[in-house]
Amino acid sequence: MKKALKIILIVLLVLVLLAAAYLAYVFLAYYRIGDQTLAPEGSASAKSPDKGKEYRIVSYNVGFGAYESDYGFFMDGGTQSWAWSKERLDANLKRIAGVLAEQAADLVLVQEVDIGSTRSYQIDERPYLTDALTGKAFVFAQNYDSPFLFYPITQPHGASRSGLMTFSSFPITSAERIELPVETGLTKLLDLDRCYAKSRIPLVGGAELVLYNFHLSAYTSDGTIATEQLKLLLADMDGERAKGNYAIAGGDFNKDILGNSAEYFGASDIEYTWAQPIPEGTFDGTRVSLVAPLNRENPVPSCRNADSAYHAGQYVLTVDGFLVTDNVTVKDAAVIDTGFAYSDHNPVSMTFELN
Repeated sequence: MKKALKIILIVLLVLVLLAAAYLAYVFLAYYRIGDQTLAPEGSASAKSPDKGKEYRIVSYNVGFGAYESDYGFFMDGGTQSWAWSKERLDANLKRIAGVLAEQAADLVLVQEVDIGSTRSYQIDERPYLTDALTGKAFVFAQNYDSPFLFYPITQPHGASRSGLMTFSSFPITSAERIELPVETGLTKLLDLDRCYAKSRIPLVGGAELVLYNFHLSAYTSDGTIATEQLKLLLADMDGERAKGNYAIAGGDFNKDILGNSAEYFGASDIEYTWAQPIPEGTFDGTRVSLVAPLNRENPVPSCRNADSAYHAGQYVLTVDGFLVTDNVTVKDAAVIDTGFAYSDHNPVSMTFELN
């Protein structure tokens, strides 16, 4: 009896020590990438954009290529932590790249592009996009580099390296990675690092089009950090407007940018911190406007909650859209309906003119 008790105590002690060692590793390995100067790559096929002409921009959170229509992510209430298989991931990334190429947009913003993650079999996903979006200059900004997450136990999510890709048919003269604030508690280990990519495109006759690509925080305690991140982005855009430049941002707000998506798509009996509306007054004092893509006659959501395979009645809303300064005229904004076949997001598009 004493021997058995001793063995049990030893096993418990070993487990406690392993848990303590893992926690120490997670905290010691955690770091923030910080601000960076980014190097534009590729060759633009068009000359500088001009005022008074229409252009089109598309934004797409590709969900690291894993979120096919039958995919449910463990952080959203599902069971999967990796893409289904390396083969299915490869095929789905090709389909995603094809969808973006079909849009023939002048500017393309892509979020959640993995460059070496456990969840995506260490595949560098960038070539899928660069091979499809030919004739474009591009910039990659790494959003996060997370320590190994040993959960779920049956298939640990592992380490993740992922980022934002910005494509332009016009030359990009310079680009930056701008760090955003994140929560300081344990939640930061789940929500990871955050940034936005800022690219400069010279215009005919002077001034610049400043293009922003972002993916704001989702897995937070109460959703307020995403609002703080948004305010910093707005201040940056407003500063560029004050210099006489034109500013456009696109990406995943992780906010209900329609204010009440349930009005169009149906309500949910579950509250999600990432699905809150943008607080009133957020845009006060700025010359920046929100562009939420919506066809009121045929509303299409931009995001589904990946708690299981996509199905009728699943919680959906619109979290993807654009921001523009007041010298940009928006002609149209829409959600491109893919039926969530390739990602838990649908792409969104905007046609605009520089005044």
